[in-house]
Amino acid sequence: MQVIPAIDLEGGRSRIVYWPGAATGVGAPTDRPDRIVERLVGLGASLIHLIDFDGARSGAPENLAAVGAIAAGTAVPLQLAGGLDSAEGVRLAFAAGATRVVLTTAIADRPDVLRECLDIAGDWLAVGLDPRPERLAAFPWRRPVPPTVDGLVGELTAAGVARLVLSHGGAAPDPDRVRALVRTSGAEILIAGGVRDLDALRRLRDAGASGVILGEALLSGAIDLPIALETAA
Repeated sequence: MQVIPAIDLEGGRSRIVYWPGAATGVGAPTDRPDRIVERLVGLGASLIHLIDFDGARSGAPENLAAVGAIAAGTAVPLQLAGGLDSAEGVRLAFAAGATRVVLTTAIADRPDVLRECLDIAGDWLAVGLDPRPERLAAFPWRRPVPPTVDGLVGELTAAGVARLVLSHGGAAPDPDRVRALVRTSGAEILIAGGVRDLDALRRLRDAGASGVILGEALLSGAIDLPIALETAA
């Protein structure tokens, strides 16, 4: 299972200041995404997840210059999420230097646009969703009846989506639910949010998750990246 560091991009900077030596007073804090990525890659990260925080609010990519600066300084793949729900957004993300894209849940209500995005991105495309039934039911669907979690996953995989990013809004993910989705969907399942310790990493690894995306837990030092990588292996 991959451990994937995440950085929230806001105004071209990291929304969370990273200070790897905070506990000992060594080094200096930084909110420069390119420097944070350089440090994380040096610690063993093989994929970086970038969240365009401004783009998520506006509905269109906003931090592409920052993505480009990061891409210029690293050879590891970059997965970009936030404000991506159109073919043009996908093209702009790839042109900026992203290697993968994560579309919003709303793309499920726009199958024609999803097909167009898949034509551009293929296996480098993922769709993000919150798998909690109450959250899915509350989503502003265009359809008269909200889909179930299983129904939505079935729709997306049938359309050709091979990767799903399950975000839990900070709530702890349910390993049993993850295991069931891994078994029934055939998709690559990445978990984002709610993982605060190594035990949670182990449970998700054993449930069959392909990767866990860690943001604040890594940047704050609550979870040590090299140890997390060893735990997830």
